[in-house]
Amino acid sequence: MAQPSRPSRFPLGSFVVIAAVLGGGAAAFAYTAGWLSPERLSRERVLAALSPPGGPAPGHRRNHTKGLCFTGSFEANGAGAALSRAPVLAAGRYPVIGRFNLASAVLAQPDGQARVRGLSLSITGPDGSEWRTAMITAPVFPVSNVEAFYALQMAARSKEPGAMGAFAAAHPEIAAFGAWAGSAPWTGSYAEERYNALNAFLFTDAGGRDHAVRWSVRPEARPVPVPHEQLTAKPPDFLNDEIKARIAAGPVRWTMTVTEAGPGDPVADPSKAWPEERRTVEVGTLTAEAVQEEQDGPCRDINYDPTVLPPGMRPSADPFPAARSSAYALSYERRAAEAAAYPHSAPGGRP
Repeated sequence: MAQPSRPSRFPLGSFVVIAAVLGGGAAAFAYTAGWLSPERLSRERVLAALSPPGGPAPGHRRNHTKGLCFTGSFEANGAGAALSRAPVLAAGRYPVIGRFNLASAVLAQPDGQARVRGLSLSITGPDGSEWRTAMITAPVFPVSNVEAFYALQMAARSKEPGAMGAFAAAHPEIAAFGAWAGSAPWTGSYAEERYNALNAFLFTDAGGRDHAVRWSVRPEARPVPVPHEQLTAKPPDFLNDEIKARIAAGPVRWTMTVTEAGPGDPVADPSKAWPEERRTVEVGTLTAEAVQEEQDGPCRDINYDPTVLPPGMRPSADPFPAARSSAYALSYERRAAEAAAYPHSAPGGRP
């Protein structure tokens, strides 16, 4: 997506779209709660910036608060071994604990109002190592560095006239995200979405060579565009209801692809897409087989920390995963301490 030649030409309509995504305490970029430099911004300030006006929901995640657990499998086809020696990419079928979610810090967020949707995965390899990842539907992140993300949060919360316009003038890279948010089709199902890991990671192959990569999962189900006004007229939990019914009728699948950076591609800037012609490898199939309410589901106590990686994978020069890890850890500590406020639905539930 092209950026404007001058910041002053950033479309006014894009301000409205971005403000709607961020506004009202929804914290639609809550997925990135930790994408801030821990040396410059404390974890406490990060979580405070993402908190809705009434405060966080006790016992719940501080980001992507509304979610639904699922269990399933990742069937690796072995092609990923050309990029990484990770056991989870060797041919085989491995268990998955996942979570469908909305990019909002508001527990009661109506599904039809959340522009960004998320998919988090914990895949356990044959050696017991885990590959944890948190992906979203946006193809690019709105800003290029961690300091800009915090400034974006402050601009979106500001009551000063022109705060978002001034921010966009200083950060013209936000135009790409604004274009997607304002024009990309909406769907009526988690199953019809493509989810993207926007940060780059390093895969190390059996010969010791490193490959800078990003990954995505692409739906088997055909995406069906739905007018946004129709989605906002639906019940507030329609996405959860739809995916429950769909999976009850049969497994839902996505193809996982890994894309390798080419020379000169930005590795530490998630606001920049890599060219479509880059080498992309289909590494396996993700299958969602059963859905569980989070209250007693297996994803409830998982911290989807993107730095939890198997041998053969590691963070790149991108600083965001490490900062996310720091903030996610604090979020986990706080919700664990508030567990009594988020009780299990029945006696004998998980501790």
